[in-house]
Parts: sequence; C-alpha cells; structure tokens
Amino acid sequence: MYIVTIKNKTVLYIGVTNDLRRRTYEHEYSLIPGFTQKYNCNFLIYYEHFQDIEDAIKREKQIKKWRREKKEKLIKEFNPNLEFLNERIYDTL
Repeated sequence: MYIVTIKNKTVLYIGVTNDLRRRTYEHEYSLIPGFTQKYNCNFLIYYEHFQDIEDAIKREKQIKKWRREKKEKLIKEFNPNLEFLNERIYDTL
C-alpha cells in the first residue's frame, strides 16, 4: 500500500501494488493512464508492506475513507520532512 503525490504535495493518491519499485517507476514516468497520469502524481511519500494482498487492500480502503488531515498525520509520522522517496525505494527494495 502506498501514497504518491504531486510536486507541491496538494494531491494524494492511495494505491496497492505487489512491486513497489516498479509501481513507483511507473508513477514517476507517468506510465499509468488515469488519475495519477492526469494529475502528475509522480512522487512516493508513504508506503506500508504487507504479506497478504487482502490486508493491503483493506488498509488502502481504510485510508481512502479518512479525512485529509488524518492522512497527512499518518504520512508525517512515517516521513516527517515529506521527502520524495522514489530514489530510496529504487535503492532499497
């Protein structure tokens, strides 16, 4: 489960993938048609790992229901400086 944003961090997109490195690359280079391509959601700012895809999907749906403020709090607890994590993901996964 992951969250990507745009350069000025005003738009959040929450998604699920079984390959975060690949998906981050796809977002960074706008290779996925739809919302993220239209709004240039190219920057990873949050992620969680799950062993079971069903758990990841449940978490994605849970967070999508949250108000913006709660999402921002979650992101800042994980990534206090709101850094773009794309390069970190490429290097660590």
